[in-house]
Amino acid sequence: MYEFQTKLAAVMDRIVGDGAPIENLGRLSGGANMESWSFDRAGKGYVLRRAPSAAFMEGRSFGHDVEAELVRTAHRGGVLAPEVVGELTAADDMGTGYIMYRVEAEVNPAKILADPPASLVHDIARELARIHAIKPTADIPIPYMDTAAALGELKKRFLTYGGDRPVVALALRWCEDNLPPPVEPVLVHGDFRMGNVMADANGLAAVLDWELAHWGDAHEDLAYGCMAVWRFGHFDKPAFGASDLDTLFASYEASGGGKVDRARFRFWLVYRTLWWALGCMQMAEIWRLGADRNLERAVIGRRTSENEVDLLLLLEDDAPEAERERISLPIVAPPRRAGEPSAVELLEAIREWVDTGVKAKSAGREKFMAAVAMNALGMLVREAENPVDPHDAALSADLMAGKASLATPGLLPKLRATMLAKLANDSPKYASLAAAKARWLKG
Repeated sequence: MYEFQTKLAAVMDRIVGDGAPIENLGRLSGGANMESWSFDRAGKGYVLRRAPSAAFMEGRSFGHDVEAELVRTAHRGGVLAPEVVGELTAADDMGTGYIMYRVEAEVNPAKILADPPASLVHDIARELARIHAIKPTADIPIPYMDTAAALGELKKRFLTYGGDRPVVALALRWCEDNLPPPVEPVLVHGDFRMGNVMADANGLAAVLDWELAHWGDAHEDLAYGCMAVWRFGHFDKPAFGASDLDTLFASYEASGGGKVDRARFRFWLVYRTLWWALGCMQMAEIWRLGADRNLERAVIGRRTSENEVDLLLLLEDDAPEAERERISLPIVAPPRRAGEPSAVELLEAIREWVDTGVKAKSAGREKFMAAVAMNALGMLVREAENPVDPHDAALSADLMAGKASLATPGLLPKLRATMLAKLANDSPKYASLAAAKARWLKG
């Protein structure tokens, strides 16, 4: 830490001058892809966003230099983007990244959505309209998204990851069959959601994390933040976990955004849910191949099942009414035996130790990682008690080829049952699980 702080002090001397010391340096929680460091200097707060090496930037369509200029452009355009102070250079020996003034507001989605400011959904709509008002320019060399080509890449990735998750295959085929025609491209933030925005009592305060920005369809941004996973438990409020879709769309149009096409919006809601399902698989591959053995990546890999249930909830309306019948899914754990502890009980013992020993005595990033470890152990306990296999390469191939569909007798109930059991193991508190059970098991 001392060496890191010394290098950072030299960077700030180069950018700001005056030789003031770095104070209160600490890594912010989260950040599976990039690091964020908060610090104070001469009475002002800053955040360093960085990748520690070039390896962390592999596969990205643009570097931090372009990202910093994009954030500057958005800030100048009236968007509540952070104000960039300066960028790292190769001579700094700190990787790549840039430094911003710190915004003092809440970023935790759970805290924001527990008591959201009254203007939140309107502020979100306004900021999206401002972002989408920025038209393509050579000054911002970010990629243009060809939706058909991007969908093709998702399919290739799925096959690389085994091509054996039927719900993902179903969603791929649906997107191919419902691909919308191209539109005039605008600036798309690409990751506009709760968790990447900050808010205070007065409303939205900042729009963060611009690394996925591209030129494309404005509906993508509108839909992405409405995904169930980004509502953080507020399943019944489909607009960013804060409101209803009618209010979001009306506010977006009133703020200068284009007319919302609901069919196009639905496509992007399915597409981005599919995209995140594959993103979770990618996290697992990154860990598996040794590129980054961070526990957080491995655990995120298990969140694929969240997206699979969400995809079924989005797509099942296209199934014949006869296939949307009630299913039953008894989940009965085996009885606990006496004598020596079982594998499940040993896992529970380790989980309790992490909770009372490691997590309780940690702070910051280490406390966060202890919670991640507890989450992983909980998955293992539930899976050991109720094993389920969601993999089926043959069915996935049939779905992608159109040989099977939601009209196939008995397929929808089978997919529902498998994914309810899988999600109950992976994320039993995920809001969509309760919603899916209420819809699928009633009667």
